[in-house]
Amino acid sequence: MPEIVTLQIGPAEVIAYFFVIILIIIILSASIRVVREYERGIIFRLGRFIGAKGPGLFFLVPIVDRFVKVDLRTVVVDIPRQKVVTKDNVSVDVDAAVYYRVIDPAKAILQVENYAQATNLLAQTTLRDVLGQVELDELLTRREELGKRISSIVDELTEPWGIKVSMVALKDITMPETMVRAIAKQAEAEREKRSRIIVAEGELLASEKLAAAAKQYSEQPISLRLRELQTLTEIARERNLVVVTTTTDTSSLANIVGLIKGMSKEEKGPKE
Repeated sequence: MPEIVTLQIGPAEVIAYFFVIILIIIILSASIRVVREYERGIIFRLGRFIGAKGPGLFFLVPIVDRFVKVDLRTVVVDIPRQKVVTKDNVSVDVDAAVYYRVIDPAKAILQVENYAQATNLLAQTTLRDVLGQVELDELLTRREELGKRISSIVDELTEPWGIKVSMVALKDITMPETMVRAIAKQAEAEREKRSRIIVAEGELLASEKLAAAAKQYSEQPISLRLRELQTLTEIARERNLVVVTTTTDTSSLANIVGLIKGMSKEEKGPKE
């Protein structure tokens, strides 16, 4: 019969095995890393940069490797309210937001200590510098253009950090109450100016037409008489009146009748 060998494990060996299993679990948990599709892992081995990993699963050397995770998604940072003095010495408060994302995670970690804070502070400084070079009217009417200008400057300065600034949006511009009232008065005066110009242009056009009509009546006096009779006819029709008019000048009456007959023939001619 084969001899059966039994192994006897003492309490000390059980404890040792237990600690070995715990140590293996700790090593595996420290070695395995998973990064998402929109993330990258920057690996340092004994302080030296060895590359960016991800997305997916990868392994680290415990104790030797250090891991830094970088998010590649677009980040929106609210710029604190900035007090800006414009070129025409008007003090305003500006609220803005900066949109940026990391395009090179290695540069974002190696070239700057804290890329998020550095980008935010740089955007604040650039916003004050650019808006301080324009007047208040330009600031109020060209907000989008000024935002693009600030965005291009910040993007150029953050390019060595591996940061892409896509947009700087000016959300709100707050002015002192006295300045708001002054702008309202200016707008009211501008509207009054435009209304007066329109009235003057209407008067000029009317005077030109009246001058042309007067010249026409002076050349054909009978036309003025015919116009007078037409006006009387319209008044009589509107008020249900019978207007009787006389003239001592028989030649004028004959001219009027002839003119009316001539107009009637001209109207019948095209119809025939």
